[in-house]
Amino acid sequence: MRSLKLLWGVIGVLFTAVVVLAVLLLVRSGAQTPQTGEPPSRPQPADPGESSKTVAVIGSRSITKEELQHRLEDKYGTELLGILLDREAIRQEAELKGLSVSREEIDAELKRMQEGYESEEQFYLSMKNQLGLTKAELNEDVYYKLLLEHIATSSIQVSEAEVDGYIKQHPEEFRSYMQFNLFKIEVKTKEEAAQIVKDVQNGADFASLARKLSIDQTTAPKGGDLGWVEENDPFLPPSLLEAAKNMKQGEVSKPIALKSSFAVVLLKDKKVVNKTVDTATRNYIRKELALQRAVPLKEIVKSLRQKFNAEILIPDFR
Repeated sequence: MRSLKLLWGVIGVLFTAVVVLAVLLLVRSGAQTPQTGEPPSRPQPADPGESSKTVAVIGSRSITKEELQHRLEDKYGTELLGILLDREAIRQEAELKGLSVSREEIDAELKRMQEGYESEEQFYLSMKNQLGLTKAELNEDVYYKLLLEHIATSSIQVSEAEVDGYIKQHPEEFRSYMQFNLFKIEVKTKEEAAQIVKDVQNGADFASLARKLSIDQTTAPKGGDLGWVEENDPFLPPSLLEAAKNMKQGEVSKPIALKSSFAVVLLKDKKVVNKTVDTATRNYIRKELALQRAVPLKEIVKSLRQKFNAEILIPDFR
């Protein structure tokens, strides 16, 4: 459940990331992301004079904010309006039912999403660099996700015995596991990989070689940094993870055969992550079991739009 939860969280923010820029430019406001479990404040109207401002120039050509907003509206307007309607429907239903999300719940959910990252700072930096999401935007995304889950599960009871049963049936989710802080250089041939091993053993800087030689376009600009990865990470080749298990801190591997290339990895650090079944974990399991019985979240949102008579008045946004 730990790995699935991490994936769910990332998928959730990915959809929000698609329209983040549109949100910033189309819905200019003083709205605040919830910091104490309260819903965001309502947006304020934008300054009419803002739209005529020049946002960029190239040669003799000026691009105005109005033009940029128009293009963004054409490309993302439908998706953005859908998100705004969904969130407002969720907010109104929660208000009717007297449901809310506490700051503690938001923090706990964000902490779960951070599993697999070296630190909280690294997690937020990753979300900013890869998805363009700020800490405040992630908070808001999580706020509405949790509020919708409360709506979905408000009438579903899960007993302590059911929680105990899940823990007993899924012991692998609560075992301790290893994490590795890895750096990788990927090349086409075994000979190239062997030469890299020799160069590093002779004092060459691994990160510099990665930037210069690695064919992995994702990690090469970062000096080959893969960050902290779990011993059974489903997104990395098993041969690479197996090599890491048998390495010492600071050691460089021999050439590792991949599907159509070879890799050399540097194990910068390793650690054991201990899993404990505390109250927070039990509450999380209880919620996940309730969600399995609940009406699918997408169907709930669709029904809430109908309940509150959501209507898109401009045909282009339907």
